[in-house]
Amino acid sequence: ENLSIYLLASVIFLLSSLISFSTGTSWGTFSIMIPIAMPMAIAMDGDVALAIGAVISGGIFGDHCSPISDTTIISSMASDCEVIEHVKTQLPYALISGLIALILFLIFSFKN
Repeated sequence: ENLSIYLLASVIFLLSSLISFSTGTSWGTFSIMIPIAMPMAIAMDGDVALAIGAVISGGIFGDHCSPISDTTIISSMASDCEVIEHVKTQLPYALISGLIALILFLIFSFKN
């Protein structure tokens, strides 16, 4: 029924990742998610800094994985390769980093 305080940072990270991947912009994700995440963390008596960290890292993670992101397109153009090939080569590194971040958000949520 209610979202557990221990899952708040992880859920924020996942939502930020999804929004950023779908829109291709991390800064746009920040402007959407920070006004949502801060009041949620305050209302649930959670760690606001952890929630903001989840928004920022999720936004950057989703942006890095997105084939429609400006940074992905510019990187593939600069390296003279197709966008999808660039995404395929970067995805394993990004997914490992994203998984580590998700696990750390869970750990830090339980420590607070």
